[in-house]
Amino acid sequence: MKVHAKKYKPQLATLMNLCDVNYMLLIKLLADKEEVGQARKFFISDFLSYVVSVNEVTRYTTLVTISQDTIEVGKELSQLFQPKMVIRLYHDARMAEVITSQNIRQVKPRYDYPNSKMHLPDEKQQINMFLKEWLQLCHELGQVKVALNLK
Repeated sequence: MKVHAKKYKPQLATLMNLCDVNYMLLIKLLADKEEVGQARKFFISDFLSYVVSVNEVTRYTTLVTISQDTIEVGKELSQLFQPKMVIRLYHDARMAEVITSQNIRQVKPRYDYPNSKMHLPDEKQQINMFLKEWLQLCHELGQVKVALNLK
C-alpha cells in the first residue's frame, strides 16, 4: 500500500508573526537611522561578528544585508563559511522578510519535497527563523560599531 505524504501548506500566520518580530529586532539594531551605505558591525566574540549593511532606502521599504563575519581562515574557505541574507523591511506593514539567502535568489513560501536543490518544504519559514536567532544574538551579546561602508 502506497502512502502519500501530505503536501506542505505554509503557516501564513506563523510566518507573518515571525516577520513582525524580525522587523522590530532589525529596527532596534539599525536605531532608526537607515542610510544607504551605512553598516553596523556586532561583535559577538573574538571569532564571530555580524555586519548589517543598508543597501537601499525608499519611502516604504529598506533593503539590508546581514552577513556573518568570521576570523580569516583563507579567502576561499572564509567565503564558504560566511552565511549572508538580504532582507526587505516593509515600513507600512512593519514586517521584515528574507528575500535572498546563500544561493537561493528568491526564497519561495513552499517547495515540493524532494527537490533538486534539497530545499525544505518550509524553507522560507526556516530562513526567517534563522534570521530571528541571528538578530537576537546581536541584541543579547553584540557590541556595536557603526561605520560607513564597512568591509
